[in-house]
Amino acid sequence: MRVGLGFDAHAFEEGRPLVLGGISIPGHAGLAGHSDADVLSHAIGDALLGASNLGDLGGMFPASERWKDASSLDILREIAVAVTRAGCEIVNVDATVIAQQPKLSPHASRMRSNIGDALGIAGGAVSVKATSTDHLGFTGRGEGIAALAVALVQPLV
Repeated sequence: MRVGLGFDAHAFEEGRPLVLGGISIPGHAGLAGHSDADVLSHAIGDALLGASNLGDLGGMFPASERWKDASSLDILREIAVAVTRAGCEIVNVDATVIAQQPKLSPHASRMRSNIGDALGIAGGAVSVKATSTDHLGFTGRGEGIAALAVALVQPLV
């Protein structure tokens, strides 16, 4: 078994939709970024790339016209293919979104399902949690959102 760790953070940006785990969350400013800025999916993608020894998200999906405003679920689909080509199978992912607002518990089930579908794994193999920082740091001040993820892959060779 191999483990990878992923992290991502983006600042809020007015005029963009807030997308987390492929869910557009209404009533809140979105995140600044080249793609849809889905910090949750990005952290999971980086964790999977690390576990599979495939580099990082920025190396595989550079800020180019091809990835401008791309769906991070599409990026996860491409990562799942790359993980398979690298001779590994995704076992599970566990992620934590760090944000003061919005509350994510009403959306967590759909996020897990979206991420599982994109990765080709059962939703039960995807854990999505949320926490705040009790008003400490940039997430606590409401300046943005961060996410951490770990992924477990099994080499098939």
